[in-house]
Amino acid sequence: MQLNGIIAISGRPGLFKVIAQGKNSVIVESMIDKKRFPAYATERISTLDDISVFTYEEDVKLTDIFAKMLALYPNEGPSHKADMKELEAAMAQFLPNWDQDRVYPSDVRKLFQWYNLLLKAGSFEAAESEAEATSTETKDLKAPKADAPKKKAPAASASTKAAKPAAPKKPTAVKTGSSRGK
Repeated sequence: MQLNGIIAISGRPGLFKVIAQGKNSVIVESMIDKKRFPAYATERISTLDDISVFTYEEDVKLTDIFAKMLALYPNEGPSHKADMKELEAAMAQFLPNWDQDRVYPSDVRKLFQWYNLLLKAGSFEAAESEAEATSTETKDLKAPKADAPKKKAPAASASTKAAKPAAPKKPTAVKTGSSRGK
């Protein structure tokens, strides 16, 4: 699952899609209300591909967690406004070994909020269709089609076969010393 171009900005609710890059900022579009604004380098920006969740063994990437959530909740996950006990129980279903000491309740709520927001925006469907298209293109590139005739390289015309004379090079000036003091 690829979520390229989707970022979180510290201090701002929701997720944002990167639209363009300016000289000193990135132009983003809110996935909640579709408003566009510049996000400057002074703001803490994190891409969803770089975010991980602490577990007792090793950290798990957010994209892997969203893939597990998509299998468990294909239509909609629990609301981020639900009781914390309910959210923790739901989290234990798709990530049973998450570190409850290092993952704060606000992070759990954010995880469910982001999942529902991405699901509503159709980002998972777009990521799945891109992955399917890429896999079929890769298969097409690897296996040549038996029905298609092999194409030959076009024959060179007589005008391209004749050797063209090289253009004469301009002589370069060489400095041999300074003539100032003489």
